[in-house]
Amino acid sequence: MSHPFPTPPIQPFERLQASDGLLINAERWRKAHNYHRARQNTHYQCLNQPGIVCGLGVRDIPAPSKVEAKYRDGRWVQIQPGIAIDLAGNLIVVPTPYDFPVDLEVANTEPLMVYLTVSYIDPDDLRARDSRDTVRETYRFDQRNSTLDISEIEICRILLQTGQKDITQPADAFFPGYNNINLCFRRQAQARPQAIVRLAQVDHSDSGCDRNFFNLAYLLQSIEPLYSYLRGTDEAGQVSLSEKFQKFQEYDLLYLTGQQALSFTNVELETLKNYLNSGGVLLVDAPVDATPLIESTHSLAEQLKNPLKPLAELRRDHPLRTQPFLFAALPIINQRPIEILTNGGIILIIGDLASAWGLDKELTLPRLVIRTAQELGVNILNYAWKRRQLIGLQQEDDSGKW
Repeated sequence: MSHPFPTPPIQPFERLQASDGLLINAERWRKAHNYHRARQNTHYQCLNQPGIVCGLGVRDIPAPSKVEAKYRDGRWVQIQPGIAIDLAGNLIVVPTPYDFPVDLEVANTEPLMVYLTVSYIDPDDLRARDSRDTVRETYRFDQRNSTLDISEIEICRILLQTGQKDITQPADAFFPGYNNINLCFRRQAQARPQAIVRLAQVDHSDSGCDRNFFNLAYLLQSIEPLYSYLRGTDEAGQVSLSEKFQKFQEYDLLYLTGQQALSFTNVELETLKNYLNSGGVLLVDAPVDATPLIESTHSLAEQLKNPLKPLAELRRDHPLRTQPFLFAALPIINQRPIEILTNGGIILIIGDLASAWGLDKELTLPRLVIRTAQELGVNILNYAWKRRQLIGLQQEDDSGKW
C-alpha cells in the first residue's frame, strides 16, 4: 500500500568533489549547499510526516481599514505566526500575522468547503530575483475549494453557506458549524508511522452486512493511541464482491459480516484468490448463530486449498495472538469467548468481535470490553499490514524505475 506521505525518490546523492585548485563559482557553490539541503530534507521525509509544528492559528477579524470599501466585509481572517514543515521537508516560517480575505463565492444553494493552506516558496523559483547577498525563504497562503495539492499544509477549513457573509469563531471548537473557522483537521508534524492501514467493508447480498460499519471507524481511530507505529484512515471504505482486483488492492484488510452463506461467481472467486495471494486479508466476523456464514467460510477456505485452523492449534507466538498485544485467553463478547480460525489470508472470527469496537446503542459496554476488543482488532490490522508487506517484499519492486 502506498503511504499518503510518500518517501523520497530512490536516487543517489551527488556532492562536489573537492580538490586543490578547485575553482569556486556560483554554480559550484550552489551545488555544494544544495547537497546538504537535500540530505536534510530527505532525512525528514524518511522519518517524519509533514504538518504544523507550532502556531498558525486563525481568528476572524474586521476588514482592514486600508482595503477598498467594497472589500470590507465580514469574511476576513488573520493567520497567526507559526512554523510548518511540508512534504519535501522544507521549513515554512511565518514570522508575522497575515490578514487574509476569504473571497470564494458560493455559486449555488449547496454549502462550499473552503480550505486555507500555506506552502513553501523557494526564492530561486521567484521571477523577481533579489540583488542582495542574502535572500529570505518565504511562503504563500491560498484558498481552495477542491483537493489540496500534496505540497500544501492545511491551516483551517470553513464551510461557507449561501447568503451568510460573516466568518466567525465556533461556539464549540470541537463541532464547528457553517461559516465557522474549523481547526479540527490540521495535521501536526510528527514521527512517521510505519504504515497507514486501510480496511473496507464488503457489501454483499446479506442485509446485515453493514451492521458494524460505524464500529470500523472506531477501530481505525483507536490504532494511533494504542499502537503509534501504525495509523488508520479516517474512515473505512466499502467494496462489493464484484469489484475488480485493483479496487481490492487499495485495502490491507476486507471486513465481511452478516448471517447468510457466502456465494461467489468464478470471476469473484478468482479476484479474491488473487487478493489473498498478493498479501491481502479477508476478515469474516460472524455472530455465534450465523451458521450459514460460518460453514460457507470454511468451504471457501477449503476451495482455495487453505482449510481454516483454530488459533489454539497454531504456534503460541502467532502474530494474531502476540503482536503488538499479548493474548492468552481471547476477548469475551456477549458473555462468551470469541473463536479465531485462520489460514491463507482468511481470518474467521466466531463471536461478533466488531460489535465491541465502538459505542453500543445503550452505551452499556464496559470500558475493559471495548479496549480488549480494540487491542485484538489492532493485532488483526497489524497482521494484515505485515502479511502484505512480507509478501510484497518477495515480489518485483518497480520503485527504482521511477
